[in-house]
Order: sequence, then C-alpha cells, then structure tokens
Amino acid sequence: ICNMEKQVLESSEERTFQYQDSLPSLPVPPLDESLSKYLDAVKPFLNQEEYQRTKDIVKKFENGIGKELHQKLLERAKMRRNWLEDWWLNVAYLDLRISTQIHCNMGGPGPYIEHCWPPKEGTQIDRACVNIWHTLKYWDLLRAEKVAIERSGNAVLDMNQFRMLFCTCKIPGLTRDSLSSYFKTEAEGECPSHLIVLCRGRVFAFDAMHEGSMLTPPEIFRQLMYIQKRCYSEPDGPGLAALTSNERTKWAELREYLIHLDPKNLTLLEKIQRSLFVVGLDDSSPHATPEDYTELTRLGLTGDPAVRWGDKSYNCIFFSNGTCSAFCD
Repeated sequence: ICNMEKQVLESSEERTFQYQDSLPSLPVPPLDESLSKYLDAVKPFLNQEEYQRTKDIVKKFENGIGKELHQKLLERAKMRRNWLEDWWLNVAYLDLRISTQIHCNMGGPGPYIEHCWPPKEGTQIDRACVNIWHTLKYWDLLRAEKVAIERSGNAVLDMNQFRMLFCTCKIPGLTRDSLSSYFKTEAEGECPSHLIVLCRGRVFAFDAMHEGSMLTPPEIFRQLMYIQKRCYSEPDGPGLAALTSNERTKWAELREYLIHLDPKNLTLLEKIQRSLFVVGLDDSSPHATPEDYTELTRLGLTGDPAVRWGDKSYNCIFFSNGTCSAFCD
C-alpha cells in the first residue's frame, strides 16, 4: 500500500507548492455576518433577558465603533494576503506565557496496534526504525514537491503549513516566542537532514543522509541500538529537554543562562532547533488495545518531559512495548 501511494504521489505533474503565490487573499467577512455568527454562538448560554441585552450591545457596536474597526480591517487586508495570520499566531500561541507543552501541544497514537503492531516488549527499536524511515520518505517527497496538493472540491488549499512539519522549532522569548523553520525544497537549496534522539535524559544526533542517500531501516536500527545501549550502561543525563515544558518566560531565561555559561550551548540548541524532527525513546510501557488508547494517549501528551522537545513541530515517542505516539507543537 505504501509503495502504491508513493507511486501515485510521484506520478503527479503538479508540484506541492506551485500554487502558493496565486492563492486568493483571505477575505474580510462582512461585519453583519460576523456579528450574526457571534449571536448564534452565545445564544445557547444565555437566558432570554441576557440574550436581549447582548443583542442591544451588538447593535450599538454595529452602528458605532464597529464600522470604524471594520474599515481598519479592510485597509489591513489591502496590504496583506492574510490579514489574520500574524494576529492569530501571536495572540493564540507566541504570546502565551503558560507552559504551552502542557496546555497547547497536540498529539496522539497512531492506529498501528489495530493492524500490525500490538504492544510487545522488546520491539521499541525495531518499530522505531521502520516508522522513522517512512517519515523520512515523506520528508523526501515533500522536498521534491511530490506530495499531492490538498483540495476542497476543485479549490486548491494552502499548503504552507506542510513547510512547518520538518526542521521547525519555536524559540522561547521573554515576552513573545518566535518561530523558526529551516525547511527547504530541493529547488530552494540545502535542508537540514539530521535527527535528534532523546533517551534517558541524554541528547543524540545523527544524519539521516549518507553520501546523498537516505539511511535504510537497518542503518537507522544500528544508530538507535547504539544510543540505547549507551544510555542503559551509563547514568541518566541531565534531562535538558524537560526545560521546554516550563512556563515560557522562565524557559527563555534558562535558555539565555545556558548560552551565557558557554557559547557552545547555543550551537547545540540550534542543532536541535534545525533538526528534521525529534525521536523520543521512552521507558514507559503503556497499556493499549484497539478499544482503549487512554493510557497511551496520556503518556504521549504528558509523559516523561526529558524525552520530548516541547518546542519542536514534530516529536515521535516510542515506548518500550513498541507502541508510539506523536507529540507536536
């Protein structure tokens, strides 16, 4: 099935990002439509008196300052293709000071246990190398712009978010975080190709490419086995990754402290930031069945903070019994 899907993707004459520059700008919805939707949204939560009072406030807004504010939105939309994007990104994500790893990140297990990979101790590395290899193949397709363009009917959808899947990381700031993406298509130039592996509080890196070719599953297996054996034979590391689960301003302060201690730490942090994605080897063995993903989901989202980099766009957590879960910023 995977090979067939790959052939379908590769046979397409369209390039993944070829329509990005020709997509229409985000329209500003009419003020009356926005206000009507707002009233529909609050109506179930209000009694008749409260709803009538809300309608009066909305009407006053529509006939007053609302017109002026709506005109400002229209002016903003003339200067930007997406008048909302920066506001949404900043207010909903980058300005937050709470622990975004706990409160905002998303994730969850894949349905592998229902088809081919039931929980089984001793399969962590075997399954991890296969999963990683398939993820790398998808990265390779994306770099070659052979991932099929998504559509709604005949309308082409924006594919820009696919650029944020790999080589992307959030950087903590004292008052506002920033987002850095190092992904490039083949036509755009060189792209980082290394992976970060977190295991028992330690951080490892290896390149997924060798002499222009992607590592094979057995080659990935050898890398992971080396990491696992080393971690099992030595004391646990300091668990640097756990700092990413902190409150955002505190994490920014700690990051600056690490850089102040030794400028080499900035180079190491940037290596993590630039990586394709993060692989976490977790010692937990969550109960999981096709009917019950509860514990696997819980540990995927809120498990050992030392084996996940909360600011990376994509972490893949592999547990000791061969189950796995995605964890994404």
